[in-house]
Amino acid sequence: MKRPFAYIAGTGRGLPATVFTNADFATIGIETTDEWIVERTGIRQRHLAKTESATDLAAAAARESMTKAKVQPGEVELIVVGTASPDRLLPSAAVDLQAALGASRAAAFDVGAACSGFIYGCTVAEGLMASGGYETAIVVGVEKLSAITDWQDRATCVLFGDGAGAAVLKRTKHHKGILSTYVRSDGTLGDLLCRPAGGATTPFSADVLDARTQFIRMNGREVFKHAVRSMSDAATRALDAAKLTGTDIDLMIPHQANIRIIEATAKHANIPMEKVFVNVDRYGNTSAASIPIALDEALEMGKLREGSTALLVAFGAGFTWGAMVVRF
Repeated sequence: MKRPFAYIAGTGRGLPATVFTNADFATIGIETTDEWIVERTGIRQRHLAKTESATDLAAAAARESMTKAKVQPGEVELIVVGTASPDRLLPSAAVDLQAALGASRAAAFDVGAACSGFIYGCTVAEGLMASGGYETAIVVGVEKLSAITDWQDRATCVLFGDGAGAAVLKRTKHHKGILSTYVRSDGTLGDLLCRPAGGATTPFSADVLDARTQFIRMNGREVFKHAVRSMSDAATRALDAAKLTGTDIDLMIPHQANIRIIEATAKHANIPMEKVFVNVDRYGNTSAASIPIALDEALEMGKLREGSTALLVAFGAGFTWGAMVVRF
């Protein structure tokens, strides 16, 4: 097990004010029921950004994490943002967040790993901190998925929500912090979960808008199969790298995509569900934001304390996947 180079000094979350329940789908003409959605996904409601931008949500989460970590904007040297739904494609979401925070000394950039974005972001930030160049970093996962969801597609629109989660990382000389990380991807499966159009190859056009191909498309059956397999493998490899097993974990915080995926991953990792943090029922799938939102809630609720060890594990479009073991 390597020596920790960085620890989580503070966390925060930013959520839109509007809550959209399963019953509310009837108001937009989607033929579904609360029972159907809950049985298949575990989701009962989600937050949707009506007036808030992705930058607004990211800034709220980052400021809360900085307050808890007792960090001022001028102390932040690195900002890493994981997102698949930035406010604009150029420049990055990270520099917009930097401007909102007034963190003028920071280097800022995005990572495009979809739902795995927070774990990828922490892995990159920790690596830069380990090199000796940075003392304080902020890693944010933020999504405004409502802007890229097809609200006429029942298969996907019931799944997603908006929000942001953040963590301040600081260099450490102690034995707490990030004990291990593991990230992987398989680009040959990218078409199973993607936005077919709206990029440089197929720019926005009248045809794209008519076909609604700028929105998220997903092969749910295949995504489920690969998600369970990949998250289970990532959990095992991160635990092995930390020289731990599932019995050593106080809390597992998985990507909140679907309760069935969460339960299957926990089973493969040999972690009982009472040691798994679940909030998918209240937020839906918030992609890169789901793990940091859940982490902030878990700390707030006292499910993680000093000395606790957590396993964070995610899977997302790409396909990307990864896991991280953290001691608090």
